[in-house]
Formats: sequence, C-alpha cells, structure tokens
Amino acid sequence: MACRIGCGACCIAPSISSTLPLHPYGKAAGVRCLHLDAKNTCQIFLSPSRPLICQSFQATIEICGDTAAEALATLTEWENLTK
Repeated sequence: MACRIGCGACCIAPSISSTLPLHPYGKAAGVRCLHLDAKNTCQIFLSPSRPLICQSFQATIEICGDTAAEALATLTEWENLTK
C-alpha cells in the first residue's frame, strides 16, 4: 500500500527517539513533526535527511485502515501499548 497523501498519522502519533532535522532531541508521541505542512505532507519525504525510522515505515491496510483518522487511532493505540 502506498502512503495516503495528506494523512500524516505516522508523523504525529509515534514518538521518535532519534534526532532528526528540526527535532534534535527526537519527537514526542502525539506531537506533529515540524516537517509536516498544513496539508499533512512531509516536506522531507524524498530527502536524504529523512530519518531511517521514517524511511523504514511501511504503510499497510492493517496499520493505516481506510482513512487518516483510522491510521491515527491505530498508531496512537500502538504507541500507548508500547510505553
């Protein structure tokens, strides 16, 4: 499955412990990545500076569901289960 353009759930729900551009100390769960624009599009998606954790994320129907809201709910639940 290709990423749903304008979803942004994977850039909001999970925490990221590694450093990334604009987030030198990582990103807390539930916080929008600073690279998301107003349309929830990642501005560094094709950049070599995009973190490996982001590059390795694979969108699937099990994770992303049918809507951005479903994706956000699933990823938020998974984040809470792994705290």
